[in-house]
Amino acid sequence: MSETSTTLTIDGRKVSVAAGSSVAAAIAIAAKVENAATVTRRSVTGALRGPLCGMGICQECRVTIDGVPHRLACQTVCVADMNVLTGNAAP
Repeated sequence: MSETSTTLTIDGRKVSVAAGSSVAAAIAIAAKVENAATVTRRSVTGALRGPLCGMGICQECRVTIDGVPHRLACQTVCVADMNVLTGNAAP
């Protein structure tokens, strides 16, 4: 792995992204690889949600990072060995 990339875990799967990428970008890359929807969380009724604004205003990109819930994926830079849980990991 070169110094220009970072590997993290999203919902139990390893994902490598360019260094400096946001967690929201990493989630989108992982979704594209799996040909799936970009999901960050579920609403209170269980509806799938994804990032909308990319600026931290809408709060739709909230995920659990290293055990801390409600982190904004669009405002968080990926670091090596970060563990991210999205709404896809919810029961």
